[in-house]
Amino acid sequence: MSEKVDCDTEALIALLVVMVIIGMLLSIAVPRYFHTLKHARETVLRQDLAILREAIDKHYADLGQYPNDLAALVDKKYVRAVPLDPYTNLADSWTLIPSEDPDHEGIRDVHSGAAENASDGSPVAAW
Repeated sequence: MSEKVDCDTEALIALLVVMVIIGMLLSIAVPRYFHTLKHARETVLRQDLAILREAIDKHYADLGQYPNDLAALVDKKYVRAVPLDPYTNLADSWTLIPSEDPDHEGIRDVHSGAAENASDGSPVAAW
């Protein structure tokens, strides 16, 4: 009977050691995973902003006026679709910056509508 108890105790200790090792590996991997996700979201936002700003500039260069909304960029085929803001996962959460020139009304610039901060501490809405 004591051999069975020793065997069960050894198996339990081995299981606990394995679980501790798995826990240690997870404590290393999980923070890196979330850091990578945040970095990817920032990269996508920078790329989406560059695409939208370039489309706004092309719209202005071709037609001599800024678009009234982002849907106008899609209608005129400057972009295939309005991208989703990677922080809000919405296409209609972009902050639209109007033109200050009364002769050229419309959207001059676009920013993220998210209230979060980037890895460097700057607000992503200010990009």
